[in-house]
Amino acid sequence: MTLMLLDSASLWYRAYFGMPDTLLSPSGEPVNAIRGYLDMTSKLISIYKPKRLVACIEGDWRPSWRVDLFPEYKANRLDVEGEEEEPDTLGPQIPILLDLLEAFKIPIVGVDDYEADDVMASYTVSEPGPIKIVTGDRDLFQLVDDKRKISVVYLAKGIANHDLVDLRWIAEKYDIPGERYALFAMIRGDASDGLPGIRGIGEKGAAIIAKQFENLEEVMLAAKNNDERLTPNARKKLLESADYARIAPKLVHCALDVPLPKLNIDLPKRPNNLDEIYQYQRDYGLGASVDRLIAALQW
Repeated sequence: MTLMLLDSASLWYRAYFGMPDTLLSPSGEPVNAIRGYLDMTSKLISIYKPKRLVACIEGDWRPSWRVDLFPEYKANRLDVEGEEEEPDTLGPQIPILLDLLEAFKIPIVGVDDYEADDVMASYTVSEPGPIKIVTGDRDLFQLVDDKRKISVVYLAKGIANHDLVDLRWIAEKYDIPGERYALFAMIRGDASDGLPGIRGIGEKGAAIIAKQFENLEEVMLAAKNNDERLTPNARKKLLESADYARIAPKLVHCALDVPLPKLNIDLPKRPNNLDEIYQYQRDYGLGASVDRLIAALQW
């Protein structure tokens, strides 16, 4: 009864940049993100054969509670109007894609003031495994749990060369205990989210620390007590970033208590007719991308 959670924004961004912008609807509108998203979803369903499926979306890409903690959170992505920067021809495709997913009866879940990451994390604690989290975002490695069969289908190298991330994969990639990815990420930081981490330590230093400590509170206590497991320079950098270290766990950890809607997340069954879906296919020139999803769902 595998549950597949789609990090939808990650998928449509990858689709948009990975598919040619010459893919147009009959009226000349770009549909590359729509087609790419459908193609990726079809391929993933065919490979992993989930019995449950949720397309997770952002309720808020900069939740107020994270911004209150750290005003610089994702501020590097704001445009002059204070909105998230995105390509001009991507935005108009998203409502069409979501409408089409609704026509397919694929559950779409976004919750106000939470990111899609938080939605997916909350599903990992409220639903039984196996769970496959599909994303191009390494932040979600913190959710990997071999005992509960939670893994990440990591799309950084594309669908054809994607990685299935378990604790061993994390350990080999970053030279840390796999279950300590969140600690490693707090110290390293993430420039794409505007998160500085512990300034001056970097990825290698973060890995060394994550191999010796289980959580950031323990690390900071060691720094204050001149613990010899930390170099003098690391202790200095940690204490200089003490204010950030206090908020980093809440900032970086995914929320696990999102109020998820009660809905049926079983793989959708074939509706009585596919007229609405075929209408979208014709109106937007989606061709074989729609056919492939129909085939993957075994309708």
